[in-house]
Amino acid sequence: MGIGATDEQEQLSDAERAWLSRHDPIQRIRQVLDDKPIRIDSAAVAHAAESGLLDLLTTEVGGTHRDLAVCTEAHGYAVSSLPIADLAIARWVAEQADLEASDDALLGLARARGNGTHPVPMAADMARFVVLRDDSVALVSAPELAAMTTLDLTRSWARLVLDDPGLDWRPVPSGLAERARAALALHRAIDALGAAARLLEMTVEYAGQREQFGVPIGSFQAVKHHCADMALGVDASRATLWAAASALDDGAQGSRTVSAAVAYAKSAASRVASTALQVHGGIGFTWEHDLHLFLRRIRVDEALDGSVADHRAALVPA
Repeated sequence: MGIGATDEQEQLSDAERAWLSRHDPIQRIRQVLDDKPIRIDSAAVAHAAESGLLDLLTTEVGGTHRDLAVCTEAHGYAVSSLPIADLAIARWVAEQADLEASDDALLGLARARGNGTHPVPMAADMARFVVLRDDSVALVSAPELAAMTTLDLTRSWARLVLDDPGLDWRPVPSGLAERARAALALHRAIDALGAAARLLEMTVEYAGQREQFGVPIGSFQAVKHHCADMALGVDASRATLWAAASALDDGAQGSRTVSAAVAYAKSAASRVASTALQVHGGIGFTWEHDLHLFLRRIRVDEALDGSVADHRAALVPA
């Protein structure tokens, strides 16, 4: 992981990556890709609950966004369908708002928009949702879902339909909705970083194996430059996002720092994905190759919870 990570965070990252490697989310995705909707792996839910990851940000566990970041990146790297960051942030919001949330059920988080919400990952698998609007929160069970069709084949996305006038809206602590928005944006970008880091590894490996004119294409100056640019994008994104996670944890100008980091990292991840596709050439365009799963995930991460343009605009004074 690096970038100021503690030994404990390095160990957490290694442990989560090892678990995901053993349970290979891509293999599960490939099994249902052609004829079934993707669902959350029950083994992944059990693992996250038993290891305390779902409650990582709560007072009882006492984790930080830096701790959660190493897990978010690991799940992006593996294109896991478990939205680990969304689940952890939802539990944190529920605690901050004094909502009763069952420990044995998946709790989703949605931000209200009009009579619905912003897109929520894997909404069909959630038992309940914490719904946030500017100054209030409601706990919603079994809402109507408006399914979305996106490029992402590793996760399903849906909006909640909020047409129940009887929802119990409660006031929330000042700034909670803004902190939750910033946290979701941050971890969406970290998920894209994880996928970009995997594409970098795949591309470097492929460049060392694929031959043209009797030599590996990785020996060509142009390909070397492409890989170097990808590595720079991944490392710089990790540094900026790590700084933003630290700002959120410290409560110092978190939103502006997050917007700056997210704008850079989402743009960089998109460039990494495009370059990976270019270096792989024809094989990268095939359905059988895993490259498109990562590229699609990055593109959707780039669009949701604030686009690059949205976060850049947030940095410009009105």
